[in-house]
Amino acid sequence: MRQHIAIVEDEAAIAANYSEALARQGFRVSTYRDRPSASLALAEQLPDLAIIDVGLGDDVEGGFELCRELRARSPELPIVFLTARDSELDIVSGLRLGADDYLTKDISQGHMLARIHALLRRVQALRTPVAHEDVLERGALSLNVERMTAHWGAARVDLTVTEFWIVHALARHPGHVKNRQQLMDAASVVLDDNTVTSHIKRIRRKFQGIDDAFAAIETAYGMGYRWQDA
Repeated sequence: MRQHIAIVEDEAAIAANYSEALARQGFRVSTYRDRPSASLALAEQLPDLAIIDVGLGDDVEGGFELCRELRARSPELPIVFLTARDSELDIVSGLRLGADDYLTKDISQGHMLARIHALLRRVQALRTPVAHEDVLERGALSLNVERMTAHWGAARVDLTVTEFWIVHALARHPGHVKNRQQLMDAASVVLDDNTVTSHIKRIRRKFQGIDDAFAAIETAYGMGYRWQDA
């Protein structure tokens, strides 16, 4: 059965462009122009992945509200913001609401498709048992690469795909400073410096939500970040 992707985009031409590109990849695509129609349809059946614009016509925060609704219904549903709004405040807001990725509309079609495939592989990995699992362990940290899951001690840490690969890049070589470009390369994303910083802050908050003494990610001022085992 083909995987189902829902696109929530108020500009018909843009929605059609995304829809055609995804259909060529073999996906079944549904498009919605506003939050009410998307909410009604997705309440009946969730897609395999949702792509949401932030501003939906006169509903300037409609995409954020829809993301909140969908995340409350399904912690595992991959959600991607694809929007022209590129302020740091919007990006941080989207990630805090639980989006897995925040992309701006100047992204190349190939890059967008690569991010979507990566998110869907993560979900498939979570659902598929594997005979051998590649696990990276650093102190209390445990990263399962096949399943793309992270644990701190016995507690699960819910990381997005981008966050997972940033943590993996840091923890793989403790004490080594990774600059922002190296972290972007590890996560296969193109971000500006402020967005990388936002991801690091969000990652720290997630670990500190489990262990308020968490301090494994250190800032090397002017250079980047490093993982320090306790």
